[in-house]
Amino acid sequence: MTAHHSALCVEEAEAAVKELREVLERAGITLPTLRIDPASLAREAPCPLIELGRCSVEAAQRLAAVLR
Repeated sequence: MTAHHSALCVEEAEAAVKELREVLERAGITLPTLRIDPASLAREAPCPLIELGRCSVEAAQRLAAVLR
């Protein structure tokens, strides 16, 4: 995997986190720890994972309702 490809993967992950955060906000849902998992960036060729993180029971219920 090239450095350029790795950089594109990280940019794509950042864009996905931003988009998901915006969509969730419009639905009144906040996932406080929504972010790129830092451990997934520690590899020589990063392949980022998105950490959805912890949330309140209310946020989980609202998320489930929106996904239904």
